[in-house]
Amino acid sequence: MRVTFTARHFKTSDRLKEYAIEQANRLKKYYDDILDVEIILDYVKLEQVAEIVLKVYGQKLAVVEQSEDMYKSISLAVDKLERKLLKYKEKLRKFDKEGIAESIEPSAEE
Repeated sequence: MRVTFTARHFKTSDRLKEYAIEQANRLKKYYDDILDVEIILDYVKLEQVAEIVLKVYGQKLAVVEQSEDMYKSISLAVDKLERKLLKYKEKLRKFDKEGIAESIEPSAEE
């Protein structure tokens, strides 16, 4: 998994960068086939915005969260991305089961 980190309109501390990457690495326990993670941190007026784009095979999952604290924004974004990733994983499982069931049914009728 490759992690790309970008800070817009401000200089980030090493501690914040390490925290963001550590939080992104939490996602590996939900899905092993994550190709890329792109973390974009930004200041918009008084809000601190964290955007995380996750690239998995054949799809991108993106989340944007904002709050008054950058650490909180990152944490909220990762939590939301965990839910999206679990939903994506369930969708793949459901698709696999339906595909297998459809291929078994015609041979059972013969």
